[in-house]
Amino acid sequence: MIARLRPGVSIAQARAELRPIAEHIARTYPQTHSGVTATLVPLWQAKAGAQSFLLNPLRILMAVCVLVLLIACANVANLLLARSVSRQKEFGVRLAMGAGRARLVQQLVIEALLLSGAGAACGIWLAQWAGDGLVYLLPVTHLTREVFEPLAGQVSHRILAFTVFACVAAAVLSVVMPALYATRIQVNETLREGGRSGTSGARSHRARELLVVFEVALTTVALVGAGLFLRSFRNASLLHPGFDARNVLVANFYLSASGYSRRQEKQFDRSLRDRLATAPGIEQVSYADWVPLWFGESPWETLHIEGYSPVTAAGSKVNRTLVAPGYFSLMRIPLVAGRDFTDQDDADARPVLIVNEAFARRFFQGRDPIGRQVRIEGCCGRPWSVIGVVQNSKQNNPAEAPFPYFYAPFQQMFGTGHNNFLYIRAAGDVHAARTALRREAAGLNAGGLYDAMPLAEYTQASLYPQRVAAMLLVALGTLSLLLAAIGLYSVMAYAVNERTKEIGIRMALGAQSGDVLGMVLRRALILTAGGLLVGVPTALALTRLIASLLVQVSANDPLTVAVAALFLSAVAALASYLPARHATKVDPTTALRS
Repeated sequence: MIARLRPGVSIAQARAELRPIAEHIARTYPQTHSGVTATLVPLWQAKAGAQSFLLNPLRILMAVCVLVLLIACANVANLLLARSVSRQKEFGVRLAMGAGRARLVQQLVIEALLLSGAGAACGIWLAQWAGDGLVYLLPVTHLTREVFEPLAGQVSHRILAFTVFACVAAAVLSVVMPALYATRIQVNETLREGGRSGTSGARSHRARELLVVFEVALTTVALVGAGLFLRSFRNASLLHPGFDARNVLVANFYLSASGYSRRQEKQFDRSLRDRLATAPGIEQVSYADWVPLWFGESPWETLHIEGYSPVTAAGSKVNRTLVAPGYFSLMRIPLVAGRDFTDQDDADARPVLIVNEAFARRFFQGRDPIGRQVRIEGCCGRPWSVIGVVQNSKQNNPAEAPFPYFYAPFQQMFGTGHNNFLYIRAAGDVHAARTALRREAAGLNAGGLYDAMPLAEYTQASLYPQRVAAMLLVALGTLSLLLAAIGLYSVMAYAVNERTKEIGIRMALGAQSGDVLGMVLRRALILTAGGLLVGVPTALALTRLIASLLVQVSANDPLTVAVAALFLSAVAALASYLPARHATKVDPTTALRS
């Protein structure tokens, strides 16, 4: 049920009102509602709808976005720290002239706010552009376009408020270490250290290197997460769904919304099927009220099954699809026992069902399912007989384990308001089937009451969360890697610049270019190794939280972790090679003279 709260009423208040109502229903109808309760949740926490399968991937993306922001803050903090070091004389003079240390911190915070504010302004523009781009990750269906396209790129007041918060938080995080450095300045020592040596001192070196280790560790986490979801998406794409979607066209008819009665809809379906069955280029035609691996969850019914005692008196909730004769052969779903539905299984015949193997295994426990009786709560009042068993197939997502499922005849259970999907298997390309469908539907005065698209495109809907997570995590992981490389490069370049005189002395005393190159690269790789030592265990601990979202890949997959670590090490080596090579070109005479 969906409810709109009255103005001023909180969810907690409404939930408190709902609880005694549910308890009253349970007491009034103990045979069917004993132990059944009710609760109220915000729409974004609902168990059905687009948010139900997008919520977890979006939470992960949000967490990785925070990682990227922290890496960016570490980068900016590194640059601000280097800038603070170069300004130590200025800070020393300000302190000597009476400025308080809080005034120095205030100055640094204002400078960081200007930087983060400029970044946030660019980020709002990028968010609008990226939001528009997300539409292109959607499956190509009219429904998803109509629902999501108007929402793409919209920036609400909440998003703006959150951006302001992120802007201030980034500024504070970026300025913590430079501010600590500035507040610990001793005027006499600072002027002596900076004036005599022209370097920043060991303390600031350690601080900048610590920030690089922090960046590398966070980047490791982002890369491992991106690698796991990329492999998961690939695995999900390659899973066999238990049916053959090739050369199948699915048309969704909107007849009940156009005034057709239940009897008229059934007659229309039979007439259109008979017309298309003889059309050239078409092998088989059937219809159903559900498309497997589409958005959402397939319909369900409450069953009372002969010989099976459910945990509660309310019965067993089992998902189902209404299908017409020929559906299983059209979808290439093998029949393993019993028979298929026929045209004789209509509203006047005895009710019959076909179940999948998981249904038979769970509810009949090795006994022959053919002929078993099943009662469907609220449907026709007569028992339904099981006449066949089919192989398991995927219904809601490609990674699901086999679960009980049943099929009922379209003609026996179909009602006004049910979905009405026509399935057409073409002999070759579905384009010819679409042409035939357009012609025959127009002949029955239903030319504008449907839309049609290949089944293979429908089934892409179930991969949408995996696709979003994989594509955006790869993008964020790449950005993290780039930021970490820039951070490492800046630290090594700054260190080489500060050690120019030392390098000149070393080379004057006989050090070769390879020695100098090795010295710089060694330090960079030590920093990278330190980041990996922190990042890999952190990644292994955090990826356990996403294990349920991964398809046929372990959350602690050693291959993914190893590839991420090696790739990060290679990028770090490349980022540090440029300043290291610059160090080998130091002229000893020029260095000593300066």
